[in-house]
Amino acid sequence: MRAAHDTRGTSGDTLTLDVPEDGGARYWLTGLNPAAKLLAALAIGIGLIPAVDAVTGGVVLFVVLLTVPFSGVDRRTLLVLGGPFLLMGLSSGAVNYLYGEHGLEGAVGAAVRLLAIALPGLLAAVSSDPTEVSDGLVQRLRVPERPAMGVLAALRLIPLLADQWRTITLARRARGLEAGRNPFRIVSLFFGRLFALLVRSIRTGTLLATAMDARAFGTGKRTHARYSHWRGADTLLLAGTALLLVGAYALSARLGTLVLLFG
Repeated sequence: MRAAHDTRGTSGDTLTLDVPEDGGARYWLTGLNPAAKLLAALAIGIGLIPAVDAVTGGVVLFVVLLTVPFSGVDRRTLLVLGGPFLLMGLSSGAVNYLYGEHGLEGAVGAAVRLLAIALPGLLAAVSSDPTEVSDGLVQRLRVPERPAMGVLAALRLIPLLADQWRTITLARRARGLEAGRNPFRIVSLFFGRLFALLVRSIRTGTLLATAMDARAFGTGKRTHARYSHWRGADTLLLAGTALLLVGAYALSARLGTLVLLFG
C-alpha cells in the first residue's frame, strides 16, 4: 500500500506529508479512493439531516472517531482543522439550548449531529492527496474538469495562504501596527489582515484562472496522466457507511430516542 498523506508539508508548500511505508497497513484510510471517501462523507451528511436526536448522531460520530487513528492525521493537525467545527458545534448547541424547543436534549443533538456531519468530510480531505482527489472527481464522479481543477488548486494553495497570513502579520508588526492589550484594536487589526489576505487570494485566483484558460481546461475531452483506481475496499466503505446509518437509526428507534426533523 502506498504511503499515507497528511495536511502538512515538509517544505511548507504542499498539502501532503508522506507517512513511513511501514505504516501503510495501519493507515488504511489513506489507501482508499478519495471519491469513495467523499461519497461516504456525503452520504453521512445527507443521512443525518432528518435525525435531530443525540443518539443517532452520537453513534455515527463515535464510529467516525474510531477511524481517526487510521487516517494518518496527527492530533495537532486534527485539532487545528477541527477546531472551527468544534466551535460551530458548541455554538449550535448553545443556541438550541437557549431558544430551541427541546432543551438540553435538543442542544446536545444539534451539536453532535453537526460534528458527525463535519468530521467525515474533514477526514476525507486530509487523508487524501489533492491530485488524487481531482482525479477521483473527474474519473469516478464525472465532475467537470474545470471545477475539479479548481478544487485541486484550492487544496494546493491552502499552505500558501497560511504563509501569506504570516507575512502580512509580520509586515504589519514591522510597521508598528500592534494591538497591545486593547481588545477592540485586536479585532480591527484582524479584519485588516483578513482583507489583505482576501485581496491576495483574488489576485492569485485570477492568475490561476488565466493559466487554466490558456491550457484549454473545460473546452473538450482530455486524457489523464493517472488512473483513479476503484478497489473492493472502496465499495466496502460505502456499504459500511450505509450499514452505519441504518444501525444508528435502528438503535435510536429501539431506545425510543429517535426524533425526526420532519416528524
